[in-house]
Amino acid sequence: MKLILSSSPYQRVKRDTGQVMRLVIYAMVPGIIAQTVFFGWGTLIQAFLAVASALVFEGVILWLRKRPIERTLTDYSAILTGLLIAISIPPTLPWWMTITGVFFAIAVAKQVYGGLGFNIFNPAMIGYVVLLISFPAAMSLWLPPQHLASLTPSFLDSAALIFTDFSTTGYDVTQLRTVADGVTMATPLDTLKTDLTLGITYSESLLRPIFSTGLFQSAGAGWGWVSLSYLLGGLWLVKLRVISWHIPGSMLASVAVFALLLYMIDADHYASPLFHLINGAVMVGAFFIATDPVSASTTPKGRIIYGAAIGFWVVIIRVFGGYPDAIAFAVIIMNMVVPLIDYYTRPRTYGHQVTKKARRVE
Repeated sequence: MKLILSSSPYQRVKRDTGQVMRLVIYAMVPGIIAQTVFFGWGTLIQAFLAVASALVFEGVILWLRKRPIERTLTDYSAILTGLLIAISIPPTLPWWMTITGVFFAIAVAKQVYGGLGFNIFNPAMIGYVVLLISFPAAMSLWLPPQHLASLTPSFLDSAALIFTDFSTTGYDVTQLRTVADGVTMATPLDTLKTDLTLGITYSESLLRPIFSTGLFQSAGAGWGWVSLSYLLGGLWLVKLRVISWHIPGSMLASVAVFALLLYMIDADHYASPLFHLINGAVMVGAFFIATDPVSASTTPKGRIIYGAAIGFWVVIIRVFGGYPDAIAFAVIIMNMVVPLIDYYTRPRTYGHQVTKKARRVE
């Protein structure tokens, strides 16, 4: 009889890093398709640009560090980082900004710490935050859903906007953001935040054209279907045991609970839990970002605390902070706390008890 010993964490299904990353990428496909359908070809162009630049940066840095290039590039971690950045930025963001964000994600947030497995922060969120802080105006220029837009950019128009700032017909992003009634449309989170500062109530803000009616009432037009697509992909990952339910479940529950508390205090000035759950990047954050196995908590109790704290910060920053969406900031804040969470939620060794005396000694 042969005894095989291995270190934790233990998995019932044996998968290497490349297989796990590929499954996560497959789960993102429905959401990427939904974003392309509602917000144009720019999403796919940005995905290609971000993935290509991520592979180039990773390869060059590995070569400079004299590390094995082929084995690292084929683990799909750089591809996943590029995709996460691509779906988080406006579809028509200038190409050089996209590459800048990817550079910070790969070169600074990942490789400076030693590569995959050593980074303490989520690389994609570091790249996104760098872009958001450095280019706040450009990062807010999301096009309206195509069925509301007065001018719908084609594939060539989207490519021209990304690489030249103008469509093939000479329109810039600001002109393309104008909907049929001549109003320049912002994202749902931007729209609500601006309206509340102007004294418009939450229910009155929902009457604007950007918000849907019917199935996804209170969701931004198109955003409800995008969130649902990422939710289905995330649940598929949970079913396959690629990720556990602890982080996404506690994060979504936390967002709903804290949003509900504020909504019950003043329904005119605070959005409903449904609004927070289906607008912005909450679904992407819960299943594809917060669950990063390197920068997230590793203990079962720790994952629940970690996810719940991210949900808390999402609501607090959205409501009281200066940024409409808050996934990246919430994740990075909790990345810093992960060592503390893991320390205090370590599972007790089987057969041992922690006594008061042992606690004092520690």
